[in-house]
Amino acid sequence: MSEAQHPNVVRVIEAASARGLSIQPRRFPDGAKTAVDAANAIGVELGQIVKSLIFAVDGQVVLAYVSGSNQLDEKKLAAAAGGLKCARVDADAVREATGFPIGGVPPFGHTTHLQVFIDPDLLQYDEVWAAAGTWHDVFGIEPHRLVEASEGLVTDLKRG
Repeated sequence: MSEAQHPNVVRVIEAASARGLSIQPRRFPDGAKTAVDAANAIGVELGQIVKSLIFAVDGQVVLAYVSGSNQLDEKKLAAAAGGLKCARVDADAVREATGFPIGGVPPFGHTTHLQVFIDPDLLQYDEVWAAAGTWHDVFGIEPHRLVEASEGLVTDLKRG
């Protein structure tokens, strides 16, 4: 680990290590805040980007990992979480629940334990790319390892 790594990235690396994973975050100075930006910067398909989406289901904050090429169906997320109403949360709520900014939320290392739901479309790839704690840092991971490490439930989340 170099001295230049952002503290959030260090936290993600340490959280990965605690789960038996060795990740190699890559920094993109122009940013990888959106799925399209990330796919273009890394040079992978849009579907290989893990969008970390934070919502409240009946007031309980949950996390959904959705393939970059898909849109989240909020009704499906609410049903998966055992609730009725799904609503977006603001940037402050995202940071409070995860410890990370919107656009930089990683799959693990959050400040609170969140229920995680995972788009099965991510599983079709050999490698997917997730945020590593900032808008500029991402890492590649085998999708089944992502499921294990995040303790997520694979379920249909795609708007169709």
